Amino acid sequence: MKLQMHSIHFDADRKLIDFIQRKADKLDTFHGRIIDGEVTMRLTKDETQENKLVELKIRIPGQQLFSREQAKSFEAATDMVVDAMKRQLTKHKAKIVAH
Repeated sequence: MKLQMHSIHFDADRKLIDFIQRKADKLDTFHGRIIDGEVTMRLTKDETQENKLVELKIRIPGQQLFSREQAKSFEAATDMVVDAMKRQLTKHKAKIVAH
């Protein structure tokens, strides 16, 4: 899947970008018609330690799905956001098959 990566308030290293790409590529198994996606990584100015925010937008024919998660590390936030997107894609595909 083709992903656009954006990092706000920091520079993402190659290792983090590759990790996110590998995780997002697994979404193709849940929905075969994913057009593209966009990932935004952001450092928030919260006082808590959970200041890493990852947002994932996926475009599929006729719709755009969105998920956002916040955690202590970008890797943990990525895992959570990909899991949330898996649920959305599975639910969307079930709706299509039911019709």
